Amino acid sequence: MNLRAAVALVNSRFSSPQDSDRLATTEALDTFFEQQSYSFAPRATPGLLAEVQALREPLRHLLTAGRDAAAQIVNQWLAEAGALPQLVRHDALDWHIHAVPTDAHVPVQIKVETAMALIDVIRADEMSRLSLCEDETCAGIVLDLSRNRSRRYCSTACSNRAAVAAYRARQA
Repeated sequence: MNLRAAVALVNSRFSSPQDSDRLATTEALDTFFEQQSYSFAPRATPGLLAEVQALREPLRHLLTAGRDAAAQIVNQWLAEAGALPQLVRHDALDWHIHAVPTDAHVPVQIKVETAMALIDVIRADEMSRLSLCEDETCAGIVLDLSRNRSRRYCSTACSNRAAVAAYRARQA
């Protein structure tokens, strides 16, 4: 879940299916928190919005880094946050890991949860599950959790755009 949230956060700005920032307002940030199950997030403020928006580039760097570089970033973020993994159960969620208290600042929670999610990806040498969208006009990130590793586009919009371009090329 946390890798999906990180990819969604990065793609809110870097993917081109929508030419505008999809996380430009405090209302959009509240919706993002709800969609990504950040149940402890406070109501968005302009300051919090700016801090979360500022995470997109570091998250993008982490998600597109090689395995060794990603491991260094993960270790750095966990150390900076003083992360102490613990099993917790809350809301409608069963046992899962939190590495910072639920009242930790939301940008810290996002960084630590992303780092924790990436640990298993790095350990399993599965960094190839993260890639850049194959649409040349897009800078979005693809999280490929498919069994056959066939996902190439960050969104349906990019996939459709590629299919239309291929169709037009065949017709020409």
